[in-house]
Amino acid sequence: MLKKLIPAFALIIFLIGGAALWFAWSHFIGQSMSQTSEEVVYEVAPGLSFRAVAKDLEKNGLIKNADFFVLLAKFRGGANKMKVGEYLLNKNMKPNEVLAQILSGKSIERSLTISEGLSIFEIAEIFDQGGLASAKEVLSTIQDPTFVKETLGEEQSSLEGYLFPETYSFTKYTDYKTILAQMVNRFKIVYAEVAAQSKLQTESSLPNWSRHKVVTLASIIEKETGAPNERPLISSVFHNRLRKGMLLQTDPTIIYGKAMESGKLEINITKADIARPTSYNTYVIKGLPPGPIANPGKEALLAAVKPVTSSYLYFVSHNDGTHQFSEDYKNHLQAVQKFQLDAKARQGKSWRDLSKKTDKTTKN
Repeated sequence: MLKKLIPAFALIIFLIGGAALWFAWSHFIGQSMSQTSEEVVYEVAPGLSFRAVAKDLEKNGLIKNADFFVLLAKFRGGANKMKVGEYLLNKNMKPNEVLAQILSGKSIERSLTISEGLSIFEIAEIFDQGGLASAKEVLSTIQDPTFVKETLGEEQSSLEGYLFPETYSFTKYTDYKTILAQMVNRFKIVYAEVAAQSKLQTESSLPNWSRHKVVTLASIIEKETGAPNERPLISSVFHNRLRKGMLLQTDPTIIYGKAMESGKLEINITKADIARPTSYNTYVIKGLPPGPIANPGKEALLAAVKPVTSSYLYFVSHNDGTHQFSEDYKNHLQAVQKFQLDAKARQGKSWRDLSKKTDKTTKN
């Protein structure tokens, strides 16, 4: 008699188990919380257990039952594979879709844009404003000899010039040092492309330029003009001056020398600043300064290694982002009188006019 009852009991248990599974699936696992689409940014913070996250998901109305969600994760072998990060979820997601998202590691990406010609002081402020790290902490890392050697592969006083200007993606939990390392790595890739496109064109008086010298010159070119077509001309002026043993006499180097002393960037220059010796003041020192004064883009790097052939030794601003070039000091003084000392020539003009011209040219 007992042997006859065992199959019946087994069938009953099977049916009850099946019903329980069907109930769990239909009410807790296979159903979304809402039929309406509503995106939610959900953060899996460090140190949380999977069960704690499941309870929080239930509390926030993203799943119906935390216990069944934990069972689902264990069944799929994913309870120990949860990734820290920010995830874009939707209230119409089913629990298995929510689970797949938080196990994927595909955290919401943010972006950090570094423009051409920014210095380490300005980059540190951008990191600070983006909540990645304090400006002081970023500057300290950029100037840390060990970090510089590890990322750049050579000893330099800082990573100035080697933080390539571009837009970088990162997540909330990306360490700021990782981003700095990415910027240096991007520089290496671009510099290799530049080196492959053109060998440095120098006279016999300037043999065997190092990468550091190229980047230093490129940084000065980047700071002197935002007009792409002028960069090779600006480069030719500096190459001509270096070949002749003339002082470079470029204002951005004075500004950078002051920043290195004070720890902050100031754009104003006085007569005293021009006369005051610093290791970066090219009105006083001969040749290039000891290192880059900003972080140049690819076009400035190309201009540094491939200047156009010219006899220009001087240039002065047109007050709209472009310049007047001269071969001798007499013509340069006339250009200064026309474009700088004449108030009418400067009235209503701005370097921002260059971007307007560029936009118009692009549209045409």
